[in-house]
Amino acid sequence: MQQRNAKPREKSYRITDAKGMYLEVTPTGDKYWRMKYRFGGKEKRLAFGVYPDVSLAQARARCDQARKQLANGVDPSVLNLSLTFSTPMYTLSA
Repeated sequence: MQQRNAKPREKSYRITDAKGMYLEVTPTGDKYWRMKYRFGGKEKRLAFGVYPDVSLAQARARCDQARKQLANGVDPSVLNLSLTFSTPMYTLSA
């Protein structure tokens, strides 16, 4: 419910959920689901999508998947990048 009522402020701010996941609200009013985590001694962030296109339940499911990958020693951001670039965004037709 908090994500629906979140209003933009002068600076970006976060509404925390659990397990490192939060909703980042920008000054323009955009709302992004993100997860903050550490891998290889470095702090990283992973984006799950834009609210309301991605619901809280969907963002939590994606967060759980990312945490499973971390538990298996896999950096979820690297895995997401490989999936992003391996699927074609469009096809050319003659």
